[in-house]
Amino acid sequence: MTEQDIGTPEPRRPGPGRDAFRVRGPGRSREGAPGRRRLFRNTLLAAAALPLAGAVWIAVTALLARWELLAAQQDLDTLRHSAAVAAAPGSAAGKATAPARVPEQAVRSAAVHAARAHRLTTGPAWYSAAELPFLGGPVRTVRGAAYAADRLASDVLSPLTGVLPPSTPHGSGGGMSEALAALQRHGPEIARAADVVAEVRTDVHGLPRSTWLPAADRARAALQQQLDRLAPAMTDASLAARVLPSMLGTQGQRRYFLAFQNIAEARGTGGLPGAFAVLRADRGRLSFERFGNNTEMETAKPDIDLGAEFNARYAGSDPTHVWPNSNMSPHFPYAARIWAAAWRKHTGERVDGAIAVDPVTLSRLLQVTGPARMADGTELTADNVVDLTERASYAKYDDVAQRKAFFVDAARAAAARLMGALDDTRRLPALLVALNDAQGDGRLKVWSAHAAEQRLLESRPYSGTLPETPGPFAGLVVNNAAGSKLDYYLDRSLDWEAGTCSDLGRHVTVTMTLTNRAPASGLPGYVTHRGDRPPYRTRPGDNRLLVSYYAGVGAAFTGATLDGRPAQLMPGVERSHSVYTLDLELPAGSRRTLVLHLLEPHADRAPVLLRQSLVTPLRATLKPGGACRV
Repeated sequence: MTEQDIGTPEPRRPGPGRDAFRVRGPGRSREGAPGRRRLFRNTLLAAAALPLAGAVWIAVTALLARWELLAAQQDLDTLRHSAAVAAAPGSAAGKATAPARVPEQAVRSAAVHAARAHRLTTGPAWYSAAELPFLGGPVRTVRGAAYAADRLASDVLSPLTGVLPPSTPHGSGGGMSEALAALQRHGPEIARAADVVAEVRTDVHGLPRSTWLPAADRARAALQQQLDRLAPAMTDASLAARVLPSMLGTQGQRRYFLAFQNIAEARGTGGLPGAFAVLRADRGRLSFERFGNNTEMETAKPDIDLGAEFNARYAGSDPTHVWPNSNMSPHFPYAARIWAAAWRKHTGERVDGAIAVDPVTLSRLLQVTGPARMADGTELTADNVVDLTERASYAKYDDVAQRKAFFVDAARAAAARLMGALDDTRRLPALLVALNDAQGDGRLKVWSAHAAEQRLLESRPYSGTLPETPGPFAGLVVNNAAGSKLDYYLDRSLDWEAGTCSDLGRHVTVTMTLTNRAPASGLPGYVTHRGDRPPYRTRPGDNRLLVSYYAGVGAAFTGATLDGRPAQLMPGVERSHSVYTLDLELPAGSRRTLVLHLLEPHADRAPVLLRQSLVTPLRATLKPGGACRV
C-alpha cells in the first residue's frame, strides 16, 4: 500500500444508522471541520435531552401515580361508606346475616393501587431527581407519600381485615364476645400494624415541608394530619389487645363503677359525679347490675389515704369524704380510687376499676346506636341528650328527687341501647370510633384496680393521668365553687406564648379568659342557687370558680394580673406540677381575663395541653418559641 492509499475512503453500502463511507486509518473524513461541529452539536443535544427525558418521565409517572392514589382513596371511601351504612341504626345492611365482602374487596383494591403508585415513583430517574438541591423537594415528597400509602395499605389495612369477626345480625348476642376473641387471636398483627403506622408517621414527618410545588406540600400536610390521628388510635388498639381481654372478664368476672359526670357543674375530671351504675363484664358480655345517684353515695365515708401532697392541696375540700368533691383533681386515678373505696364502704363489694363518661359521650354513642326511649316516653337522641340532661331537665322538674330520678332513667335508657348495639358486630367499628373520639377529648376515662393493667393504661390519654415528666405543660382547670349548675354557660380560652430566654428558662405568658353566658333572667332557682353563701351581694346567674393553672414541672411564678390589675394566686404542687389557683367571682354576662407570667425550664417546644372537658370545649392557642441558645 502506498503512502497515498492511507486514509482514502472506501466505498460501502449505506445502512441504517451509518454513513455512506467509513474512514480507514487515521485520516480525516471528507467533511472535515463541519463534520466535527455537527458531531459536537449532536453530542450536546443528546446530553441536554437526557435530563429533559428524565423530567418528562417523572412528570408522566407522577401523573399516573396520582391517578393510582386517587383510586386507592376512592376504595377507602367505599370502605368507610360501607362501614357507615352497616353501622347505621335500622339499616338494611345492619340487618343482613351474610358477611359483607365490600371491606375486603376495597382493601385489596386499595393495596393494589397504592403498590402501583409506589412502583411508578421508583427507579433511577426518581432517585436522581430527588437528590437535586431545591428542585428535588417535591420529588422526595411524592416518592415518600406513595411509599407511605403502599405500606399503610399492604402492611396495616390488609392484615387488619381479619381482626373483626364475621358480621352478626342485631340481637344475636355474640357480637362483643366474638370481637373480643378476634382481638385476642390477632393481637400480634395489631401490634405490628401499630409499629408500621408509627414508622410511616416518622417518615412522613421527615419529608420536605415547604417546596416550590404547593400541591405537593398540601398533599404531604394532609397525609401527616391523617397519620397524626391514626397513630394514636393504632397504639390504643394495640394496647386494647393486651388489656381488654382480661378487663372484659376472660379470666374471671369483673365489675366496674361507672360515673356519669354532670358537666353543668365543673370538676377537675370534667363534671360532678351524679348518676352512676355498676357494669359487669363476663367473658366479653356486658350488663348493668344497678343504677343510682349521688345522694346514695354521699353517705359513704371511705378510709383512703392518697398521700401528703394530695391532702395539702385539697385539705379544705375533703374529697375523700365529701362525694361532690371527690373528683376535684384532674388526675383521674385519684377520683377512681375514691369511688372504688366509697363503693366498698357503702356495699362491702369490691370493684375492679372505674369509668367516667359524660352526656357528650352518650351523644356520640347514640349517633351510632340510634335513639333511646326513657320510661316516661322521652326520646334521647344524639342531638338532644346534652341539652336535656344539662339544661332542660332543671326547668322541667322542680322536685330534686324527680330530677335525680330523670338522670338515672336517662343513663339506664342510653345504657340499654348501647348493650343492644354491642350484640351487632357491624356496629362495633363505629362504636369504637365514637369511643376513641370521646377519649381523645378527655370525656371517657378508665382506671383499673389491677396494677399491671393500670401501668399499661397510664400511658394513654383515656387514663386521665396527670403526667409527672418534665416538659412544657399547660392546663386550665376550673372547679365550681358556687354549688350552681351555671357551667353549662361557661366559655374558656387559653393562650400560651413562649417569650425570651434567661438562665433559669424561658419566659412564658399564659392568658386565660372565662366568660359567663348565663342569661340575666329565666333560669330555674336550682341552677342559679349559691350554695357557697358568699358574704357579698350576688345576682341570679352569677357564678364562682376555683381557677387553677397547671404549669410544667419546675416552673416558677413571676407575676399575674386579673383584668389588668395585679392578682395574688395561691401556689401549690400536684404530681410535681406547679399549680396556681385563684378564687374567681364571675358575674352573669361578664368576661374576666387572668394573665400569668412564668419561667418554664423546659419550654423549648409546644406544651402538652390538659383538656378539661365541659359543655363548651376549651379554645387553646399555643405559640412555642423553639430551643433557647446556650
